[in-house]
Amino acid sequence: MPIEIPKDKWPGSTKTVTIGATTAEGGTRTSTVIVGGQTTLPYLQFEAPTPNKPVIAIEIKSRKPDDWSPLLEEVWGDAMEDPAVWAKKAEEAGASLIVLELTLEDSVEDAVNAVKSVLEASGLPLIVWGPGQVEKDNELLVPVAEATKGEKVVLGICEDKNYRTIVAAALANEHLVQARTAMDVNLAKQLNILITDMGLPAERIVMDPTTGALGYGIEYGYSVMERLRLAALQGDAMTQLPMLVTPGYEAWKAKEGKVGEGVPEAWGDWVERGVHWETLTAMALVESGADIIVLRHPESVKRIQGAIDELMVTA
Repeated sequence: MPIEIPKDKWPGSTKTVTIGATTAEGGTRTSTVIVGGQTTLPYLQFEAPTPNKPVIAIEIKSRKPDDWSPLLEEVWGDAMEDPAVWAKKAEEAGASLIVLELTLEDSVEDAVNAVKSVLEASGLPLIVWGPGQVEKDNELLVPVAEATKGEKVVLGICEDKNYRTIVAAALANEHLVQARTAMDVNLAKQLNILITDMGLPAERIVMDPTTGALGYGIEYGYSVMERLRLAALQGDAMTQLPMLVTPGYEAWKAKEGKVGEGVPEAWGDWVERGVHWETLTAMALVESGADIIVLRHPESVKRIQGAIDELMVTA
């Protein structure tokens, strides 16, 4: 006799968020990215098909970083000297989104020129991060938002101490924002409430709940993301936003990915170890419900994309 598989039906769902705008929509992108819309837990295709598969972003910087692993410098080469060239190579490596991080050394003119050059070099939708200091973020992100009005760029990173200026810039220029909190469900929810109270629709917010790398707190990050998704499906509107995670940043700052000498021989080949660290960190977060996965190494992009394609297969 046939076996009936029990299925849950949840009262809530995650919101659908669109990043980027084509010419017809007032922007210049050749494609847009749609994330979210899930009505059940990740990849339970027998309950409900996953409407929009997770997408991979590649992180680049406005200036060549001096604190990245030498392995990343080897693979990207001279492209790291020019954000436009780097963005084009990232697109060729399989990215669906580009993340451009500005630096403390950038002037307003530098930042605007870097963003414009990336938009001209690649047709992919764009996420722009400030350098991570409140005053400098505000100084750079406001003119960047004005210079890219209508492109539906994701501006970041909004945190409890600096969200007001970034959200105001997003409201005035038709952009989205990335809301980052420490690994805590209530903090994530509270920041989303503060941002929507300013008038930005929830459909223009991407949550960044933060995480740790493999071996560095990923279990807790996974748990927080899982609880955010459960709350969303149970109907909590302020947790129903797509989630962005940064396994590239987390994995490549860990000793296992960054250091090749003075480590135990049992750690094995440095290149393979570094890619494994990023890939395994990313894969755990994909399975916990991440919608946007920000990576650094092209080989990791290839491996995670293949894994996502397998998860999306329905019986």
